Formats: sequence, C-alpha cells, structure tokens
Amino acid sequence: MAIAIIPARYNSTRFPGKALADIKGKPMVQRVYERCSKSESIDRVIIATDDERIMEAAKGFGAECIMTSESCESGTERVFEAVEKLGLTDEIIVNVQGDEPFIHHDQLKQIVSLFEDKNTHIATLKRRIEDREDLVNSNVVKVVSDHFGRAIYFSRCPIPFSREHHITEMELDNHMYYKHIGLYAFSSEIIPELKKCRVSSLEKAESLEQLRWIENGYAITIGESSYNSHGIDTPEDIERVLGMLKL
Repeated sequence: MAIAIIPARYNSTRFPGKALADIKGKPMVQRVYERCSKSESIDRVIIATDDERIMEAAKGFGAECIMTSESCESGTERVFEAVEKLGLTDEIIVNVQGDEPFIHHDQLKQIVSLFEDKNTHIATLKRRIEDREDLVNSNVVKVVSDHFGRAIYFSRCPIPFSREHHITEMELDNHMYYKHIGLYAFSSEIIPELKKCRVSSLEKAESLEQLRWIENGYAITIGESSYNSHGIDTPEDIERVLGMLKL
C-alpha cells in the first residue's frame, strides 16, 4: 500500500501562506492533493500541517488531514511525525512536497515501483540536466549514482567535477549530469531508524538532509525521471510555471 503524505506549513519564509496560494481558483495544497489522488499508484493521500487555516481548507475540499507540531524543521520531519501518529508500519510512504502542484503521475508511479526491489527502503528520482544554468546553479541539487541505481552523493556543486575544464567552461557534453528531483519515498519500517539519525557534517555543509542518511550508512535507490520538477518558492513562480505548463 502506498500512502502520499503532503507536508504543508503556513509560515514559509519566502512565501507566507504558500500552501493556500490561489492557483486558478484552488489553493496550492489542493492542487497537490488532487494530483496525488488521481494517481493509480497511490492508495491514500494525507495532508500533514501545523496550521488550522490549512486544516480548514483541507476539510473544505474533502481531504484527510492531520495536525503536526510547529517545531518540525523540515517537511520530512513533518511526514515522519504523521506516520508515527497514524501508526503506519507496513506501507510505502511518499513524501510529496506541498509546493509541487504540477507533479506528474508518472513520477509517483515510478518512485513507488522502486520498492518492487525488497532491498529498497529509501527512494528518490533524478533527471538529466539539459540547461547549463542548472549545472552551475547552487539551488539546483546535483546527484551521482552507482551502476546499481543507488545514490553516491548529492551536492549543490557540479558533480563530478571536471579536472580538464574550469567551472566556467564546464559543458553538458563533457559528462552526463543529473539534477535531483525532490520527491522521496520510504518504507514505513525504516522511518523509526531514520528519526534517530543526528544531523551530519555533510548535511550541514551542503544543507541537504538526504546526506544525513547516506552518512549514516543508508542506501538511497534512485530512478531516472523523464519529467522535471516545478516547485513554487515565490509568488512569481506561479505565473512563470503556469506559462510553461497546462494545468
């Protein structure tokens, strides 16, 4: 059974009230909820929030919603708390960010399918970088993986680094580079272990929570997606993305 949990907080630093921002007549969190609900790979969708306004909005469009602590420092922490409160112990938990109203159903299908391998306990996605600006943009997280489909490392820097080319000269035809698609899934039984992991030095250096799991010895299975991610960080992102995609 695959359960999508959507962490949604109100007090976003760059975009307060982002979860309730209007996207063509519906709040953003509703758009994410509806995308997940339409996926044949997802059996149940739950919104996890720390704000009564989001809770009321979720009830208004018929979503299952659970209140979580205001002290959660990340969406992943909120998802883990929701799993514990709901007593989920034998499911695939898909962490779908509340600012991904354009998530593609094939991405959800693909990440769930990675758990057909019984050795998979954490999964995520990558996509080949086609724009050089993404390669040198520190806000675009890069990833390298091994021949067995496991992530080796995530970084805000271009990886692997080319000794033959200065960073200003690095081109996409020198190597096949991949960006990380920030969609995660977990087997529910691994979550209590992950909750015990302390913040790691690599995580602090890169400000990437997935490095905590790698540094603590957990394998992350990674699939290659044909679709990009279009997260919303600012009000301007909504208009920009709507101009690119059909909703």
